[in-house]
Amino acid sequence: MTLTEGSLSGALGSRPFRFFPEAESTNDLAREWLIEGAPSGAVVFCNYQSAGRGRFGRVWNAPPDTALLMSVILRPHLSPNQLGRITMLGAVAVAEILAGLPSLPMELIGLKWPNDVQLAGRKVAGILSEGVWHDDQLMGVVLGIGINVRIDFSGSVLQDSATSIERVSGVRIDRSDLAAHLLKRIDHWTSRITDRSLLTAWRGRLTTIGQTVTVQMVEDGHALSGTVVDVDDLGALLVKDPEGSVHRIVAGDVTLQG
Repeated sequence: MTLTEGSLSGALGSRPFRFFPEAESTNDLAREWLIEGAPSGAVVFCNYQSAGRGRFGRVWNAPPDTALLMSVILRPHLSPNQLGRITMLGAVAVAEILAGLPSLPMELIGLKWPNDVQLAGRKVAGILSEGVWHDDQLMGVVLGIGINVRIDFSGSVLQDSATSIERVSGVRIDRSDLAAHLLKRIDHWTSRITDRSLLTAWRGRLTTIGQTVTVQMVEDGHALSGTVVDVDDLGALLVKDPEGSVHRIVAGDVTLQG
């Protein structure tokens, strides 16, 4: 089922959005629209993204007609150290709409710190939030979301690490309806962006807590191994090393051991 401007218009009603059959990056287009003055809650969609990106500049590729690719413009009142809550709300919202599909058992859905949504232990969606600044003033945030809807990774190098909704559920998904449901959950959590309930919902779905991990640190590139004991109120990962010291990880690449 092809995603079109007409199908989105019918599903989203009066919500402002822009649709592109193909784009390099919905985040870049949303950033431009935000600077032009787009309202909070406006969305950019595309059916195929040729230069999508994830954390640390990684490429996010999906063939045409296979993924829900969108970037939401938000104008939250947050301090810089609270911006991680945007990623939280995106991940929680995606997990909640997956949990609302009757064909997907709740126990299959989890979050890998900080921004991956997983089905049956494999990545089904990624979140990338990017602040837009004018000098030292936050103009807004672009919340980029990519969800694998109907990709079969069998036989590819990603077959053990990635999956799609239809692959796991066996049910055909309408991407316009999926977007409408997702945006309702994003609206819900945006209105509660500073509430503790968001942290509780995010933490409750994290599968990383209690796991033995190796974290590749962003700051200096060194690796830290240990056990994830918790996350703090700002979403940082708390990892206890073999000597018993607890390290606060704000950004890093987490790999499960064993």
